[in-house]
Amino acid sequence: MGRGGNKVNGKENANDRRKKHFKGSVGKCLLLIGCLLLLTACSSKKETFSPNVTEEPKEETVKDWIAQSNGSFLKNADGNSEEKLYCFQDVEGNSYEASLLETVPKCSYDFSYLKNDEKTGYKRYEDPKGNVTARFGIDVSEFQGEEIDWKQVKESGIEFVMIRLGYRAYGESGSLVLDAMYDQNVKGALEAGLQVGVYFFSQAVSPVEAVEEAEFVLEHLKHYEITGPVVFDTEEIKWDTARTDDNTRQDFTNYCKVFCDTIKHAGYDPMIYANMKWMTFMLDMEQLGEYDFWYADYHEIPQCPYHYKIWQYSETGAVPGIAGNVDLNLWFQED
Repeated sequence: MGRGGNKVNGKENANDRRKKHFKGSVGKCLLLIGCLLLLTACSSKKETFSPNVTEEPKEETVKDWIAQSNGSFLKNADGNSEEKLYCFQDVEGNSYEASLLETVPKCSYDFSYLKNDEKTGYKRYEDPKGNVTARFGIDVSEFQGEEIDWKQVKESGIEFVMIRLGYRAYGESGSLVLDAMYDQNVKGALEAGLQVGVYFFSQAVSPVEAVEEAEFVLEHLKHYEITGPVVFDTEEIKWDTARTDDNTRQDFTNYCKVFCDTIKHAGYDPMIYANMKWMTFMLDMEQLGEYDFWYADYHEIPQCPYHYKIWQYSETGAVPGIAGNVDLNLWFQED
């Protein structure tokens, strides 16, 4: 994600930049192969997020996992008495399976309507039967540079942008930091006629800190006409210690709720950023059914069985007016 970050000794600096959890897919020709590999992997082993829990590989057949039109892979999806399961892969090729939570709203998008624009190469989605379309957008931070040509970005077909407002440092101090390019990016995007949303990278370790983060965001929103989502971004720090390392699943869930409720009370539309692994193992999705999600998945087809509003589908996009890579997103619009 375009959270921005410096590399130090080959490691991403999470103080400044979101960690990248996925790898981009490479072309339609690999899609079928990828799906078969995913099915095979899901049928052969089961992993958990906890390094302390392991299971022996299961001897199952690929046919046990059924691809759904929404991109997910389910087992026991035919409505019988057996527990329904879903499986997915992370960027490193690790496979996971988990129980499908019946009370959590399900993804209803039909990805047979997902197309690649022949001219631009960007993904497009329009489901005339379900009255669902998708707007095309990007997300940026200070690490996209100081010289974004927002007029050129708009003319290239971009319809919305998610801008990093700031972050909490993941070290002991836990300082709240405004993204160095936040004001310039917001002003430029709004002047170009783009719809703007924002996100904040959290390292909250208490409800008080989650409120503090929300209030920091609101203080920096009040000068602008922000009509897009205001996103709470919390995730795994893979390559370093973080102040959130001792947070529990319930902690992360509570902080999502506290932040989003504070944002909603102020009149904005809150949203939660997560990938499939984070949703499955570090958030209690049954407690978050009333909140919208911004879902990150760099597979050709997203794997999430649950409902989400925005799909971040690439971290290696190229958009006129921006030097270097930028994250690409589809924002689903239901009539």
